[in-house]
Amino acid sequence: MELITILKKRRSQKNEVETVALLQDLIQQIDDPTLRDRILQETDKLIKQKKFGLVFEEHLPECTPLYDVPIRVGSKVALKTGYVSDIYTVVKIDSDKVLCDRRETHEQKIFKLDEIVVVAEFGEPIYPTLKLIDTVENAPDSDLWHTLIEADNYHALQLLEYLYAEKVDCIYIDPPYNTGAKDWKYNNDYVDSSDAYRHSKWLSMMEKRLKLAKKLLNPEDSVLIVTIDEKEYLHLGCLLEEIFSGETMQMVSITINPSGAKRDNLFSRSDEYAYIILFGNAQVVHPKGNGDEREVRWWYLRRTDYASRRGTVKGGVAQFYPIYVDDKTMKIVAIGEALKPEQSRFDVPAIEGATPVFPVRDDGVEMNWGIKPEEAKLRLDAGYLRAGNYKGKEPQKYVISYLTGGIIKDIDSGKVVVEGKNPDGSVIAYYPTGKDKMPTTNWQKPAHDAQRYGTNILTSIIGGRFSYPKSLYAVKDSIWYFLKEKPNALVLDFFAGSGTTLHAINLLNAEDGGCRRCILVTNNEVSLAEAKALAARGIRPGDEEWNKLGIARYVTWPRTVCSIEGHDINGNPLNGNYGCDIEQYGETEGEVTDPETGKKIRGKVYKKVKLPVYPNLADLKMSDGFKTNAAFFKLSFLDKTSVALGRQFRELLPVLWMKGGAIGKCPALESDGLPEMLILPQNKMAVLIDEIYYSEFDAELSQHPEIQTVFIVTNSEIAYRSMIRAYDGKDCYQLYRDYLDNFRINTGR
Repeated sequence: MELITILKKRRSQKNEVETVALLQDLIQQIDDPTLRDRILQETDKLIKQKKFGLVFEEHLPECTPLYDVPIRVGSKVALKTGYVSDIYTVVKIDSDKVLCDRRETHEQKIFKLDEIVVVAEFGEPIYPTLKLIDTVENAPDSDLWHTLIEADNYHALQLLEYLYAEKVDCIYIDPPYNTGAKDWKYNNDYVDSSDAYRHSKWLSMMEKRLKLAKKLLNPEDSVLIVTIDEKEYLHLGCLLEEIFSGETMQMVSITINPSGAKRDNLFSRSDEYAYIILFGNAQVVHPKGNGDEREVRWWYLRRTDYASRRGTVKGGVAQFYPIYVDDKTMKIVAIGEALKPEQSRFDVPAIEGATPVFPVRDDGVEMNWGIKPEEAKLRLDAGYLRAGNYKGKEPQKYVISYLTGGIIKDIDSGKVVVEGKNPDGSVIAYYPTGKDKMPTTNWQKPAHDAQRYGTNILTSIIGGRFSYPKSLYAVKDSIWYFLKEKPNALVLDFFAGSGTTLHAINLLNAEDGGCRRCILVTNNEVSLAEAKALAARGIRPGDEEWNKLGIARYVTWPRTVCSIEGHDINGNPLNGNYGCDIEQYGETEGEVTDPETGKKIRGKVYKKVKLPVYPNLADLKMSDGFKTNAAFFKLSFLDKTSVALGRQFRELLPVLWMKGGAIGKCPALESDGLPEMLILPQNKMAVLIDEIYYSEFDAELSQHPEIQTVFIVTNSEIAYRSMIRAYDGKDCYQLYRDYLDNFRINTGR
């Protein structure tokens, strides 16, 4: 077992991968097959205990304050203004005074009741529910309801795993970038650049949440998109490869600040990254006429590679010949014959007032043209050849450009519009809806400018309440590449921030008539400056005034309401439209030359003008809002015993509504008592609350074939199986066993 001892010592070293590989090679040289297999087995066990590549403290403790949970004797609590991981156990409660025992030292202290909060440690079973805070309804006849959940996203993901395991089509997240500028919290405390465990805390936090996210994504066809900057992109890439091993992964660079963000003594930062993980059959949708490139591209006719210099022959015909350009009009007036090998370019026939142009490099090397003389004549007659001033050195005065065969095919097929000819005879042509172009991994779109289309849009809606929001169009485009052909997709963002993802989904639905549903999750943290100011006034986390300034209630939900209803937070109609008007080539009115008469006439010209990047959205005014609805919930927690006894059905109803697909407006019980059953055709769900009324329930259900989700409250597995026998094709669940089992089993351990 000496080899195993060596392996244990080597595991902590940087060259551990090479060490293991070497040891495995040495083990293969052992003659005794039994001993060899035994040692290999033991080695494999040790390898599995420690992953290679990314090394960090995986099990850093993580706790969450639960402000809605009542404090009782035996509760685990922490100070609201202290470290949430500094845990006490409640020993005694006397009016507003609470005697607590500190877990680490068993020191006993007395706190006021409003100074402490119940905490949950990572891995503990919880019983979450949703408490409705507000709704916005701008499409009363629509079944589509988005949701915003105010919560620590780890616990929200636990709930979502119960609701939508393997049902999510797209997860788009913009996690904290861990810049060291106190932009995120761990254990309710801001992490700064002086924290020695900053990277480990960030990776530990991300790993826990990504593992839950993996359970939500449809393994057959879905996508995960994670944006990040240079601070953590290397660590994140390794983490994603470990968690999503075997899936297809790409990284794209997105220009979000064309002018660049200043970095002292470094390059200015103009982009960020997005990792894309594709599951199953997921793939990039090939865009058709996405508006990125409208002007046809004219290519240089002169070949550039040294292998195409004069003396080489293509197709049996030399391609070194003069092209005569009129010195006054810069119009090509003639195509000369190909020169013989021994013939000098200075001995060609002259044309008065014109300069013969040859394919000659700046260093004097004679090259070939890209097409034969006969083909050049045909393209000249068609307007597919033109001359321009050459800005390089001598010996050439003009540069010759042409349209390639691919563009000519697009002209012939109608993809490219030819609106006339320039005075030199070259065509005026463009792609009216943009050129079909498969996107690359380098996105440089003006619409992705985070200042103009992120900060400015958000400021126009809610004012300067949030720093560094994403460009609305960057998020929309990222999701569009994968959900264009999925009009009913389910999208999740559990680092919702200002709510750009929901805004983008509404925009995408408006563009193509889709019915994609979005779930946002964000905490309700206040900024560091606000936290200090509130604390100075004696206001603590969980207090109503503190909550009002939290991101969920102060930013995310106001943006959601205002963008859906089409006004700012003061009720003023929003200005502008969603077409994203930028300067680009397109049609406008102006003077053109009639190719037959040569006269100047009024007509359509093609030049740089303000045009929408997204023509389908040009008529959608921001003040129109969106025909959709959204519900705002706060994640709360239930008592397990009360749930099991059926005492908290009212509180669980929003969870059942979401599990049924969040169809229609979230139902609520108006009276204090519980009905025997709920038949909710508007929500396409039904609940049998008292099983002795099964016959009546079954009869009612038969009248509503549109109902697809059925919940039955019973403690008997046999009775449950018997009752759902007739409901083939419907999604059926046994309450409360289904709910309780989920959170007892899926605790994250």
